[in-house]
Amino acid sequence: MEPIKRKTDISKLKTPLLSLILLTTLAILLFTSTETNNSIPYITRNPAVAGTFYPASKTSLKNTIKTYYKNVKDSTPKDVYAIIVPHAGYVYSGQTAAFAYKNIPDKETILLLAPSHHIYFRGASIANVTHYKTPLGEIKLSEKTGSIRQALNKASLLYTGKNPHKKEHAIEVQLPFLQVGLTGFEIIPILIGSATDYTDTKKIADILKKYTDKSTLIVISSDFTHYGPRYNYIPFTENKEENIKNLDYGALEHIEKKDPESFHNYIQKTGATICGSKPITILLEMIQENEPGLKGKLMHYDTSGRITGDYTNSVSYISYIFYKDNTLNKEEQKYLTTLARNTLESYLKDKKTPKINKNVLSEKLTQKSGCFVTLTKDSQLRGCIGHILAQKPLYQCIIDNSISAAVRDSRFSPTTYDELDDIHVEVSVLSIPRVLEFTSPDELLDKLTPLEDGVIISYGFHKSTYLPQVWEQLPDKVEFLTSLCKKGGAPGDCWKKENVKIETYQAQVFWE
Repeated sequence: MEPIKRKTDISKLKTPLLSLILLTTLAILLFTSTETNNSIPYITRNPAVAGTFYPASKTSLKNTIKTYYKNVKDSTPKDVYAIIVPHAGYVYSGQTAAFAYKNIPDKETILLLAPSHHIYFRGASIANVTHYKTPLGEIKLSEKTGSIRQALNKASLLYTGKNPHKKEHAIEVQLPFLQVGLTGFEIIPILIGSATDYTDTKKIADILKKYTDKSTLIVISSDFTHYGPRYNYIPFTENKEENIKNLDYGALEHIEKKDPESFHNYIQKTGATICGSKPITILLEMIQENEPGLKGKLMHYDTSGRITGDYTNSVSYISYIFYKDNTLNKEEQKYLTTLARNTLESYLKDKKTPKINKNVLSEKLTQKSGCFVTLTKDSQLRGCIGHILAQKPLYQCIIDNSISAAVRDSRFSPTTYDELDDIHVEVSVLSIPRVLEFTSPDELLDKLTPLEDGVIISYGFHKSTYLPQVWEQLPDKVEFLTSLCKKGGAPGDCWKKENVKIETYQAQVFWE
């Protein structure tokens, strides 16, 4: 006889058992079933070194980084491709890192490459998480991460052994700097194993370069020379400070050359204990292939030996950037001043604009950029109008503002065709404006650089700007700011008010 099949009546289960079932189900839903938009479980990598390498308090952490930024006087070139920054505790290397991070423009994706300090392996490792967390909040991994993981696995360069990410600090300490300085970005965090050889670095670079573009910033996390018995590296015992610096600068020479092979050979020859040498080599491979025209700049150098006053054991910290030099060459400058002149002649004579052969334009001339066109007659201003923000391609910006300076500057009567022989044309190509942070009028005055900074003042509904060359007429900082406030219709002391907003930009200025 078949046994009778009975349906279980949940209502008759004992309360403790029912509660256990419900709680277990809820736990499963909470920890394994939350989905992201690409159907990957929502998994967060929690901070491992908050409270030791950097402050665990959100407020304290943010204030610490802002203080580092305020101490940076040297401005970072704006079109940054990659940075090399240290990863020690903030009390040692935080200020050095800030020199590279400050003023970096917003990027959609941050590719972070760092060495593994706890697990020895070959290749690259990507944590099986969807987010990294710091006291400042969570950061989402880029959708590109999955494709990179697959490509590395296909090349037999994806390490999937014991988790090297759980205790690792080299990526984590970079994240708060990004969170304070940037908005709306995602990350691709990758650890590179110490067993990765030179051939491997070339292969990894070939994979990664396919997933970087103009919206990507590459961050290389690396300290430099680790000297002393603690690190089992004592190549010299005399003149430690000088010799350590020589060793570090020797490595920087090869980095500046953007030569991955010579950098690799230097590490092999000297045994220099640069923990991120493999990530740096990968970066140099990517630059050599993708961006050979980049320029390098050392932003800051320091050592723990200098900070502590003891070189028995010392770690070096460098802040280095690779950036695109967007300065216009002489041919490009000549093209734009000629374009401005031709525009004036065509428009004032026939209300037409020149026809542009875009095939002969350089990349810089077609990039969106802010610009001003200034017209003078007998050394006196005759018209000056421009766009501060990058709204149109540079060549079009010149056309539009040549016309506007001639006939739409309300301070002057329209320029006539008969005047053109006496008109002098000056062009200013602007960088992207950056908000200037300060806590007092005195600090504002201290941060301004005459003849270099163009200044924008926003106060309530009032807004005005002076180009950098206005400093020639108003060299005194107080007089400059007072005049700029009045130009926008605001009180002359508006620059001293708490709710004033100050932005600065730079300009490349040239003329016929």
